[in-house]
Amino acid sequence: SPPPNPSSMETSLELLHRGERPEPSESPDGGPLYSAPPRLLDAALPPHRLRRVKFAYTTRHVDHDAIGGLLTGQLRPRAGDLVLARVDELGQHKRIELGDGRRSFLFPGDEIVVCYGNRYAPDQFEAEVPHDLSPCHLVAAGGVAARELSRHVSMSPATSITPLGLLADRDGVPLNLEQFTLGPAPLDVEHPPTLAVVGSAMNAGKTTTAANLVRGLVLSGRRVGAAKVTGTGAGGDLWFLVDAGARPVLDFTAMGLPSTYLAGPEAIERAFEELVGHLAAADVDAIVLEVADGVCHAETAALLESIVFDQLVDGALFASTDALSAAGAVEYLRERDVPLLAISGVVSASPLAAREAEKVTGLPVIDVAGLRDPDRLEALMAGRRQRVAA
Repeated sequence: SPPPNPSSMETSLELLHRGERPEPSESPDGGPLYSAPPRLLDAALPPHRLRRVKFAYTTRHVDHDAIGGLLTGQLRPRAGDLVLARVDELGQHKRIELGDGRRSFLFPGDEIVVCYGNRYAPDQFEAEVPHDLSPCHLVAAGGVAARELSRHVSMSPATSITPLGLLADRDGVPLNLEQFTLGPAPLDVEHPPTLAVVGSAMNAGKTTTAANLVRGLVLSGRRVGAAKVTGTGAGGDLWFLVDAGARPVLDFTAMGLPSTYLAGPEAIERAFEELVGHLAAADVDAIVLEVADGVCHAETAALLESIVFDQLVDGALFASTDALSAAGAVEYLRERDVPLLAISGVVSASPLAAREAEKVTGLPVIDVAGLRDPDRLEALMAGRRQRVAA
């Protein structure tokens, strides 16, 4: 196929240098606009331009001094790559969450820095990292760029964005979240009692359960650390845990993952172990972990069956929407030796539904008030799995 027209490509690059967007067009071979060989634009991101850019929550650990330029051309992005994109058309997400948690309104023409990542959210979007830098979507307010594959009927189409290039260091190497992690957790740290919250699906009440569990442990006089160990990068759940009194609070983005969907069992288990290790090293008295999505989600199921989960988790609470889902999940989890302690979540909001769930599972159902009750929590903690000293 004939090479791209050099003059039209130079025009596009010059526009990028000035912070302007090239007119939509195709390369001579019919491919995406940026079909030339990769090229580093080391003058494309002057300080005054970066100051106007909205950096998303997923990028909050990135050292801005590492930004050396903008990498354009025929590139295949990876999950975790940082991308400068321009907002084209507002859809479902009309705001973007910044690193400090503020939800900034978006306007067409805004420039944002987000991460490429995959998303699995049955109540919102299914999306995957595209194969090139062609127009795609903002699929999470926390700052995840991907190509929408499907969406829940209640969702509007995803906000459309045009990637302008990958952020790169001064040598032209793409910047990726994996370069900006907390690093390995300290070794030989004694782990405090660790409780996990898992659930039947999105919106089953997992975060509410985890936050109120944190609050109850804090009210009982414990220092509590917490982490969101799987999911899609966004700060809402993390800030809820912070507000409940947990310190520190971490999530998988601190381990270099913009999301855990399609990250692979090894990466997820490594992030899980490191997050627990960092919390334990903070000298807390208890750890609360939230596992995203439902037990049928592939990554969640693999994590629950992993050796690292079995070794580090002393007890689990299951957040459910109703008695039937609780009954099925309890049987499923018991077959995998997950140390279940209680049921909570949406089902606990109804006394009738709670009694049904207790009857079919044989486990106590604890509502948010019960999770905050120190006496009730002491009984719960007493039932956790006890570690045998090495």
